Amino acid sequence: MQRWASTMLAGCGDKGSDNADANNNANAGADNAGDADADADNAGGNKPAASGETVSLKVWAAEEDQNLTNELIEEFKAANPDQTFEITVGVESESTAKDTILIDPEAAADVFAFASDQIVDLVNANVLQPVQNVDTVTNGNVAGSVEAATVNDTLYAYPFSADNGYFLFYDSNVVKDPSSWDAILKDCEAAGKKAGMVMASGWYNAGFFYGAGFTTTLNADGSTTIDWAGTSSTGVKGTDVVQGMLDIANHSAFMPITDGDTANQIATNTLGAIISGTWDADAVQTAFGDGYAATVLPTYTCAGKQVQMGSAAGYKFIGVNANSPQVGWAMELALYLTNDGSQAKRFAQRQIGPSSITVSASDDVASNIALAAVTEQNGANGVVQMAGQSYWDPTKSFGEIIAQGNPDGTDLQELLDNLTAATAQVPAQ
Repeated sequence: MQRWASTMLAGCGDKGSDNADANNNANAGADNAGDADADADNAGGNKPAASGETVSLKVWAAEEDQNLTNELIEEFKAANPDQTFEITVGVESESTAKDTILIDPEAAADVFAFASDQIVDLVNANVLQPVQNVDTVTNGNVAGSVEAATVNDTLYAYPFSADNGYFLFYDSNVVKDPSSWDAILKDCEAAGKKAGMVMASGWYNAGFFYGAGFTTTLNADGSTTIDWAGTSSTGVKGTDVVQGMLDIANHSAFMPITDGDTANQIATNTLGAIISGTWDADAVQTAFGDGYAATVLPTYTCAGKQVQMGSAAGYKFIGVNANSPQVGWAMELALYLTNDGSQAKRFAQRQIGPSSITVSASDDVASNIALAAVTEQNGANGVVQMAGQSYWDPTKSFGEIIAQGNPDGTDLQELLDNLTAATAQVPAQ
């Protein structure tokens, strides 16, 4: 399952002075970027005409985003002085937004934040209003976030974060060559350390297959088609991928980690490297000290060749409820909450990795070790993972078998055939 960063990411050097400078610089950039976006959108003539009536809007944001969301809403009001607004903000996690909305879409918020893996279900339920300012959103955000916000060639959401994904943290005092699993495990073994990863998760273990050219496809009936049991577009056999995973799992320096337990294992100080995400950055920096480093995922040996690991890349969006009686102003608010200025403030205050091309290129963001790593990984080797409910339990069980070294000696082709059949099941309604 996807993870969303809710902790402050660690940077380099003196944290107090660096963070203060980052906040000042990002806030200054936010003001300028917000003005620029407002000018551009006004010039486009898409903004609803001001009226003498009060426009009422309901916004849902995560609990940790309440203060920032209210701050940005006040700025939105100030940018539209000719219109009177009554905007209320409620608490709803991005990870549960879809489930809550689908209970009663007409009673749900006009504007809401949600995770990218929910977009297909929201579109199928006719909840999302297509984006009006397509060129502004498309040209302003990284390609992966725009791809993830697009269904059947229609842009349905406004990206604001591109930091959900996994990559390699490593202790540079232990791991001298982080480019391959072979080198990482060798260095960790020599130092009496471990290299850790969650294998028992279809979010993490899919990275081995994605890197080799395999895919996952979410079907209209909620089932998931995976082609891992065959041969990929790059000519790699699925069984070769599994053998490569087993070679890693059976190494004495490998540590299989239970999903959700990465922070606890990091705190043991037994790791020299770990595959995780930005949510563990603080814990990793504490454990690795001056050796704290991060980079893209390593290659692994597969049928005698080095194959670059891929990853499941995730994003966060703002959506507009198609049932909103004020859908025009709801779209304007969604655009404002996700413009360059708002994304810069979101990074400055909460260290959320922006999807904005401009904000991502800023010195403050680029100097953040974890964000730089996840941005590079998502951009170069990340896959927008779409999977149904029946995908998760079978891929977890498959990963558990691999993490244990396939203790029953099950034929690898049989493992993949069974996995493919299980994920293809239509979820119970």
